[in-house]
Amino acid sequence: MRFRQLLASVALGVATLATTGAKAVEIEYWQYVFDTRVKAMNQLIAKFQEANPDIKVKQTTFPYADYQTKVAAAILAGQGPDVVQLYYGWLDNFIGGKMIRPLRAEAFPAADIERDFFPIVSAMKRGNDYYGLPTAVRSLALFYNKKAFKDAGLDPNNPPKTLDELVAAAEKTTKRDGGGNIVSAGITLDMGGQDQHWWREVLVRQFGGAPYTDGDSKVAYNDEAGLKALTFYTDLQKKQKVGQVGFMDEGQAAFRAGLAAMTIDGTFRLGSFNSIKAFEWGVTELPANAQGVRSTFASYFANAITTKAEGEKLAAAEKFLAYVSSPEAMKIWLEVVGELPARRASALTPENVANPIYGPFLKGLEYAHTTPFKDELAQRQIAIDMVNRVLINGEDPKTSLAKAAEAEQAILDRAKR
Repeated sequence: MRFRQLLASVALGVATLATTGAKAVEIEYWQYVFDTRVKAMNQLIAKFQEANPDIKVKQTTFPYADYQTKVAAAILAGQGPDVVQLYYGWLDNFIGGKMIRPLRAEAFPAADIERDFFPIVSAMKRGNDYYGLPTAVRSLALFYNKKAFKDAGLDPNNPPKTLDELVAAAEKTTKRDGGGNIVSAGITLDMGGQDQHWWREVLVRQFGGAPYTDGDSKVAYNDEAGLKALTFYTDLQKKQKVGQVGFMDEGQAAFRAGLAAMTIDGTFRLGSFNSIKAFEWGVTELPANAQGVRSTFASYFANAITTKAEGEKLAAAEKFLAYVSSPEAMKIWLEVVGELPARRASALTPENVANPIYGPFLKGLEYAHTTPFKDELAQRQIAIDMVNRVLINGEDPKTSLAKAAEAEQAILDRAKR
């Protein structure tokens, strides 16, 4: 009840401080630089300030690579954001660094959160406390270039439904020069992007395994299933020769340039892909295996209140967090960024489910998995190094897989101490 009252108060627009001529409370909001996200947040801040003239919100952004370091340094110095955006996989680091505070149950009742949001919001909960709320969630899907499909003699309205069909389509759409070098990939290979999740949460499961066991505390992919999953992935370059690590630096850049027929990416890419004018593209669920098993990865960035926010700033921060996780904010975020609303009712509208772009991502949420990262950046690098050892250094996949499992287990073990 209190959470709903807090949301309702945002729309009242009655500002006691403003009417008495008192100075407005100013809070800071920080997120990393991503053009559509910054644009969407600017719109949300403008609407929030219009309804709450007693509160001013200053948005600050940093490049993704520097973001966590900047946040930590600022908060430890008693400066920086009052409300901060963080990837769900960073939560333990932010809690351990005393950068964020648990949400007050009086303002954000757990029962309301668990009733209204998709279940993956539980990744922001430790013990009985929630530490943040998402505006949007995202899952993975297969983007494909309809022009490239048509040029290769494929039906542009019948994208791959299975892994075998994916490989076949990639082979037909790959273009090479006289020396056999790829000039247009059939599918992008980018472990630094979303392929790490495709391998870990999708391919490993489709080949009969699981990435982790024992309450997600033990690495389990160093087995036959994990090896088959890694071999399938690396064979796309080594055997089928339909993609190449490092081609045009990033997979999304190759796809946008029309130099890759397929790429696996998330809903957050919709905003930038909408600017593509040279060709029509489509979206479909990630291909199933031969037995029809599907899986995908779901994730999100959440907004949390920092330990810096106290007194009137804490009250203003709670009000702002309530607004940016409201249905109105989620609708704007979907339109501008392309990420799906984190609230069930806002996401699962008949219009969204029937949408040819949003629909495949929404279907994926029904069978999605969310990796319980302990150190997201380090765990991502382990996956990148695992593949690079095979594709660049020529290491045996089984050996590289074992090294990756050992390194990641060390991270999980450290997190238990």
